[in-house]
Amino acid sequence: MCAAENPTRTIEGPLKKMLLRFLIVVVFGIAFAYIESAVVVYLRAIFYPEGFTFPLSGFAEGALWKRLLLTEIGREAATLVLILTGSWLFGRNKRQRLAFFLTIFAVWDIFYYVWLKVLLDWPLTINDWDILFLMPAVWASPVLAPVLISLTMLIFAVAILYRDCYDKAITVSVMEWFAFTVAAVLVVLSFCLAGRHIEQIDYKVYFSWPLFAFGHLWAVVVFWKCFLKSSKADDKSTEIKGK
Repeated sequence: MCAAENPTRTIEGPLKKMLLRFLIVVVFGIAFAYIESAVVVYLRAIFYPEGFTFPLSGFAEGALWKRLLLTEIGREAATLVLILTGSWLFGRNKRQRLAFFLTIFAVWDIFYYVWLKVLLDWPLTINDWDILFLMPAVWASPVLAPVLISLTMLIFAVAILYRDCYDKAITVSVMEWFAFTVAAVLVVLSFCLAGRHIEQIDYKVYFSWPLFAFGHLWAVVVFWKCFLKSSKADDKSTEIKGK
């Protein structure tokens, strides 16, 4: 009986440790999101004291705007460095580091809006527009779009970490990495195209939901394909060992 129980224990141990690390990463992401939202509270008080509404007026105009815009771009770059650093420290291998990067980014992005709701009672609806990023150009979209991306990233991360507990990787070919890259470019392109028109009355028509959805779903399909391929390879390996 003891010999039969040992495999279970060896599986449950890593799983519990991974869950603990995952929860710590989530707490890190939530706290990091508060820092991000607090900065935005100050920026909106400075530049939009009468309310942050689209279309935006006077965006990036004037000496103060230009000076703080450069500071904000630097802060965004520093944010990415912190997320990369955190994922590197939390992860024990490349798979885990990728998964924790996705986790931190997703939790940070989702709770950024949660904290803004707490602090500013904004967004009023999930369809309110926001400035998402400033590098290499202005990104803009309804809040729903980045939240959907973040939820997908979180699901990807959980799948990667769960399999890693069993020492099983989700194998990705060069072509599949290329497909992921194309999907990401399409999503970012949908944000950047909309970001060019944030001061226009008809700003909403410039966000391409079809382009966004195509890039998003493409990434989901490719990941699902990689997941199934890896699972089938595991089953074949188990059958061979059994024989």
